[in-house]
Amino acid sequence: MIKVILWDVDGTLLDFEKAEYAALKKCFELYNLGPCTDEMIERYIVINKGWWEKLERGEVTKQQVLVGRFKEFFAAEGIESGGCEEALNEEYQVQLGLNPVFCDGARELVSALKESGRVKQYGVTNGTKVAQDGKLKQSGLIDLFDDVFISEVVGVEKPGIGFFDHVWSVIGCFAPEEVLIVGDSLTSDMQGGNNAGILCCWYNPKGLANNKGVRVDYEISHLSQIKEILKEA
Repeated sequence: MIKVILWDVDGTLLDFEKAEYAALKKCFELYNLGPCTDEMIERYIVINKGWWEKLERGEVTKQQVLVGRFKEFFAAEGIESGGCEEALNEEYQVQLGLNPVFCDGARELVSALKESGRVKQYGVTNGTKVAQDGKLKQSGLIDLFDDVFISEVVGVEKPGIGFFDHVWSVIGCFAPEEVLIVGDSLTSDMQGGNNAGILCCWYNPKGLANNKGVRVDYEISHLSQIKEILKEA
């Protein structure tokens, strides 16, 4: 029986894209960088994803990601930044945490599971401490989770096994079939679950293909389907 759910935060419980759009537009305004169109943000998202995937593979450091993505983006867009990337990134982290938006059904599901006591629920995230602390507080998730593990605090990024070793050291040991990780990323969440040997549930509302060769035990398009998984397992 599943006794523990490890919840990814961004893109699974919280709509990261909406927060990202608002944060980027605000930062462009604060740093007088000119217009920030939706098309520009779409191009930034591609660049940003590439940097985080490098981090997951251990090719770069977290700080290199946080600054490097903006340097690459500004260069690609021909934006004169005046070397503001580090300061802008710090403001960006704050802005990300100010107005979190739940994915459809996320708040209701986590609240219902909290009330029922059916499972322990933990947040597991690769976001920065500043951004995640803000999101968790503003969204109320901090009061619904039994604990939260942020890679920047842990010192290891998902999908590294060291991240999960730290989780077990805090929450105790469970059998592999008693722990379910739920997340939208194949390379971070599902690969992390594979590395840790636990059950993996891929939240895939866009119906993407699993082209990474990772094991997925459950695939869902809506978070409410978690209830059915818990009934079966």
